[in-house]
Amino acid sequence: MLVSIFDISLPINNPVLQFSIILFIILFAPIILNKFKIPHLIGLIIAGALIGPFGFNLMLRDSSIILYGTVGLLYIMFLAGLEVDFTDFKRNSGKSLVFGIFTFVIPMTLGYLAGVYILHFGTLTSILLASMFASHTLIAYPIISRFGISQNKAVSIAIGGTVITDTLALLVLAVIVGMTKGQINQEFWVRLTVSIILFASVILFIFPIIGRWFFKRFSDKISQYIFVLAMVFLGAFLAQVAGIEAIIGAFLTGLSLNRLIPRTSALMNRIEFVGNALFIPIFLIGVGMLINYKAFLQDFETIKVGIVMTLTATLAKFLAALVTQKTFRLNADQRRIIFGLSNAQAAATLAAILVGYNIILNQDQIEAALAIGQVLEPIRLLNDSVLNGTILMILITCTHASFAAQKGARNIALSEAGSTDVENTKNDERILIPISDKSNIQELINVSVSMKSKANKSGLYALTIVNTEKSAGAEKKAHALLDTAAIYASATDCQIQKLLRYDLTVSNGIANIVKEQTITDVVLNVSYNNEHVHLGSTIDNLLTKCQANIIIYNALQPLNIIKRNFIIIPQNAEKEVGFPYWIIKLWNLAKSTGVKNLFYGTKDTLQYIQEIYKKHHIDAEFFEFDTFSDFLVLAREIKIDDTIVFILSRKDHPSYIQDMAKVPISLRQYFPQNNYLLFFPLQSGVSDSTSPDYKNPSILEPLERLDDLGKTIANLFKINR
Repeated sequence: MLVSIFDISLPINNPVLQFSIILFIILFAPIILNKFKIPHLIGLIIAGALIGPFGFNLMLRDSSIILYGTVGLLYIMFLAGLEVDFTDFKRNSGKSLVFGIFTFVIPMTLGYLAGVYILHFGTLTSILLASMFASHTLIAYPIISRFGISQNKAVSIAIGGTVITDTLALLVLAVIVGMTKGQINQEFWVRLTVSIILFASVILFIFPIIGRWFFKRFSDKISQYIFVLAMVFLGAFLAQVAGIEAIIGAFLTGLSLNRLIPRTSALMNRIEFVGNALFIPIFLIGVGMLINYKAFLQDFETIKVGIVMTLTATLAKFLAALVTQKTFRLNADQRRIIFGLSNAQAAATLAAILVGYNIILNQDQIEAALAIGQVLEPIRLLNDSVLNGTILMILITCTHASFAAQKGARNIALSEAGSTDVENTKNDERILIPISDKSNIQELINVSVSMKSKANKSGLYALTIVNTEKSAGAEKKAHALLDTAAIYASATDCQIQKLLRYDLTVSNGIANIVKEQTITDVVLNVSYNNEHVHLGSTIDNLLTKCQANIIIYNALQPLNIIKRNFIIIPQNAEKEVGFPYWIIKLWNLAKSTGVKNLFYGTKDTLQYIQEIYKKHHIDAEFFEFDTFSDFLVLAREIKIDDTIVFILSRKDHPSYIQDMAKVPISLRQYFPQNNYLLFFPLQSGVSDSTSPDYKNPSILEPLERLDDLGKTIANLFKINR
């Protein structure tokens, strides 16, 4: 029995051993090749070639590899759609359209000419070959994401262009297949057009409604992940039903669920983790298994076809990236990003080559020959040389694209990191989250992470206060709450520091921690005292004791289903020291969640905010509004999935009005199902007759050290003051 277990023949059929080998490849291939500065994606493709049927034949590219590889391919496209910044995407949609046309027309033209005049192929074969050059796969996207520049304008242009050129290329494939079957007629075009319109409408309009309904009712982390994965494959299947490739459906599903899955959320972290750890690497290993290096040693025609295809595809994509760079005045690194993302040939190319290879042209002649017993080799639309040449092209273009994307991404990341001085590595943003029960921990952490300015994983503090007069059981409960907070924070890939303090009152405990840990922001859950119109003695005391921004969050709806933030700003808010600090919090919240910000304030206040908006674009609108005390006039416009945000003030400060005391009870009475945020900005040292000296570096220095947005805001106030 033991002999049969260890009697291993090649290729390996034992699924346990197969999966073990794949996992070790995923683990060690990037580590080894990183020493030679080779992108890990190439390492996985090379490893696939070595273990595949044309290498050491350790395993076949069987149904399991194809299945996981398909998931990985759809994952790449889905992540690309999910990480698109919708505001930038809208702003760059025209540029994406231009690039999409460039990266389709130029490869189609060069590819057709190379097919006809260099490789001497027929018209249909040359057109199909050219469409393979026009399409591309976002193989290098994980590299871009790893460097943290997925919000760069060049990335948005490249991703938008990918959808356009892949869709056009795959439509060319559908038309050629129809022509070989004699199905090209008016009915064919009507059916194809209607099916694509219906497919896109369902994904872009129906999927968000389904997603919003699901996320509102189910908070279980496993259920949410499975739901997302199911929607990706449903979208991919609907694309196939519509007559186009599944990758287009996966990308559009990512776009449709974009605003429901904030990039700082725990769900986003899980989606990226599983894809980058398992599915995407297996897809790359599967691509490597297709490489048949022996074919290039046996047939010169294969080498010739492979070289011509590789050079043509690379030149065409480079020209498209270069023309795009010159058209929109991008820098060289942004051109490298566009070229790196668009040069890799894999998914749509494989689909086209396999379809073309399986199309038999002279079917009538073959059937006649078989009838008299004559053996006749079928004439394929794409022959064996093109099939093997395509694999060579995939290997070289994926390699070249990965190097180009890595170089451009590294340079851009370094330049962005260098835009602030070395001292900026210090984290001046420290957010304290006092917690008292488990029901609100997750939402408090979610909103705190979404408002954080820096990409670093520190700067969060969870605090529980144990009353010194209560029993020892309170300490055990406090530790359990802190552990729960740490679990929720780790799910968002953030570190949280756990703080336990003994004190007679909660407000004293929080105030002392604020001083000891130099806390900048305190995020609290709303708390009422029976039917009192104030927020409670704890918060009242904090407003007088704490030199920090106090943020009160009432979370009745999940953060990811919120559509708009109604931000109501009092007169003279711009005269407060804390004015720029709450702006940056709301800006980050909009960027992280994709929510639209509606600013209501006086003309002078909005002027400052609009200056920031010009340089750091978000989805926002501005309305002059000077009736702060009668904010209920906005009640007709506020929906259940909107968050109401009030910028409030402590007493005896420039923006304070007596009606602010009525805000909490009014919200509770008229908007009992809405989320709301109450901001009490830092107001230290400001009297009702003076304005803060924003030119004083000590006031704005912490803001400058946060990121580019903070630096912009600080400079704006220094200049205008």
